[in-house]
Amino acid sequence: MSDEYVQSISGLTEEQAKEFHEQFKTTFTVFMALAAAAHFLVYVWRPFY
Repeated sequence: MSDEYVQSISGLTEEQAKEFHEQFKTTFTVFMALAAAAHFLVYVWRPFY
């Protein structure tokens, strides 16, 4: 059996895992930016001090 068919516990090959990780990083960054913007807008609307 060659190395290209060796899979991890997740069932993904190393190439698939790297591709998934890149997509996850992009999605997570967008989510965090939207969450930060929402928190800023709520703070502008109703400051909590």
